[in-house]
Amino acid sequence: MQHATLTLPAPAKLNLFLHITGRRADGYHELQTLFQFLDHGDELGFALREDGEIHLRTPIDGVPHDSNLIVRAARLLQQESGTALGADIWLDKRLPMGGGIGGGSSDAATTLVGLNHLWQTGLDEDRLAALGLRLGADVPVFVRGRAAFAEGVGEQLLAVELSEPWFLVAVPQVFVSTAEVFSAPELTRNTPPIKVRSLLEGGGHNDCQPVVEARYPEVRNALILLNKFVPARLTGTGACVFGSFPNRDDADKVARQLPATLPSFVAQGRNISMLHRRLKELA
Repeated sequence: MQHATLTLPAPAKLNLFLHITGRRADGYHELQTLFQFLDHGDELGFALREDGEIHLRTPIDGVPHDSNLIVRAARLLQQESGTALGADIWLDKRLPMGGGIGGGSSDAATTLVGLNHLWQTGLDEDRLAALGLRLGADVPVFVRGRAAFAEGVGEQLLAVELSEPWFLVAVPQVFVSTAEVFSAPELTRNTPPIKVRSLLEGGGHNDCQPVVEARYPEVRNALILLNKFVPARLTGTGACVFGSFPNRDDADKVARQLPATLPSFVAQGRNISMLHRRLKELA
């Protein structure tokens, strides 16, 4: 990234719970979830181009350049803002694909926010979040950068203040298909809605977890293992599973006891994302 003039983080998120409350006529699911960010993520670098071209300089295996969410986000911002500028973009990929911790969505959000800053296109947060929603249901929460209670398809966000514990996130070596999980006939789709107040008092579960456990033994085994040390839960549609700890030492201690076949990382939960903390430094 030595040629980048702007470098920004694309943080991971956890779904602290995920309830599916219904299914809409268009096939999308109505849900309630609680998003919190982690101090761990990908990093993107940006450099201005005067010729209007968008080049992602670090390709991802199996993802064609033009269908990468980063490239799509950059072109969508170009189109909506009318800018004639382009960008070279570099990606330091640290978050697993298909992990349920928001890697692709976070990369897209950092691209929208970063290029809005670099190109000086002047779109406000609401406009950027609306563009993000066209790229994916999880993108707006990363654009806004605040821990949130989410409803609808995940785009109706209410900022919340949560405790900021340390999390151990285990990464089973399997790619979980979000589309497969949400189309599973056995998926619970009628969990009664809850109020944000009762949610913040604790509780909740992940309706996707039984489906993922049944179809992906790697995830089930990771949950069994982590549950020996701490209550463990799936994030999003997985594959990552997590447990929370009051301090880093306790999380590190358990991480050292996990087998080498189950990679993991330790990070602190954050109510303001790394991206937005970095932007504040640039302001």
